[in-house]
Amino acid sequence: MTRVLLESLEKRYPGAAPSVSDLDLTIQDGEFFTLLGPSGCGKSTTLRMVAGFIAPTRGRILFNDRDVTNTAPNRRDTGMVFQNYALFPHMSVRANVGYGLSVRRTPRAEKNKRVDRALQQVGLERYADRRIDMLSGGQQQRVALARALVIQPSVLLLDEPLSNLDAKLREETRAEIRGTQKAAGITSIYVTHDQAEAMAMSDRVAILESGRLHQVAPPREVYHRPATSFVARFIGRSNVLPCTVLAIGSDTVDVRLEDGSLLRAPRVAGTPSWLAAVGDQAAVSLRPEAFTMSVQHGAPSLPEAGELEGTVKTAEFTGAVNVYEVDWNGTELVVSVPDAEDRAQPGDRVILAPHPARVWLVAP
Repeated sequence: MTRVLLESLEKRYPGAAPSVSDLDLTIQDGEFFTLLGPSGCGKSTTLRMVAGFIAPTRGRILFNDRDVTNTAPNRRDTGMVFQNYALFPHMSVRANVGYGLSVRRTPRAEKNKRVDRALQQVGLERYADRRIDMLSGGQQQRVALARALVIQPSVLLLDEPLSNLDAKLREETRAEIRGTQKAAGITSIYVTHDQAEAMAMSDRVAILESGRLHQVAPPREVYHRPATSFVARFIGRSNVLPCTVLAIGSDTVDVRLEDGSLLRAPRVAGTPSWLAAVGDQAAVSLRPEAFTMSVQHGAPSLPEAGELEGTVKTAEFTGAVNVYEVDWNGTELVVSVPDAEDRAQPGDRVILAPHPARVWLVAP
């Protein structure tokens, strides 16, 4: 089992902003850890520095207590699954999986035993003698995974391995990858720009943007307790509203939105709400499902503290819930509420009441 430490890791190219800037991460033994972010955020660069394909400008990479920053890729004891699989099309499945063992001059009996075990792990025993070009994309991806596992690496590295598959196959294959990794117990670092992949597969997720780390946390925490407005917007859908901190209580933070509306957010240790001070400029994240919504019938009433008033622009029935776009003082809010017979219609005036526990203060 191997723990991976990245200490003040940075990669700069001449005349350009840092691809990765002052990155500190600890990836625990046996953890499935995902680097998530949009294109150009530095996630693949980070993975390739861990693999040894790119040299960092500064900082250190450690596997347990061993500094591998300047160690050659073939001496780091890592297995890599590439985006394009990098398989040999003229060779059989068995030959592809066993290639790394052949290079290492593993005895034939031991090689065959380990190849058989790796093929069993990914469910490809029946395809051992087929050529790669006779397999589907999903099967080729599993061959690439078996080839990485068969060398029994200390760390498994996966660089967007599902990006070439269709949506249905991606869902099936991500479950297989996660199950195989969990059974093998190998420390794994996974790179993707797909939020659904990251949320479904990971023990923890690191969100990167322009080479900068925004947050490291389990998927549920990233969704429900984003650290910054970027994370709130990038993970799922969120209404991120600028605000000013008005008051700090022992377990609450009172804020005023730009139109003067007042909201109260929970104050939680280790989050931006804990560090907030009166007068700070911040933002609140309100997920679409955080609201209850009531239609105003007859004479309009003024919203109370903790409520927002708006006008329904669109109403979309999606089955169990209705998704609304609501115009709130020129800002479009997305609201998701359970379906009901008296559902709101475009043009209706509505009162939105976010649940106090779901009003989340984030760094702007």
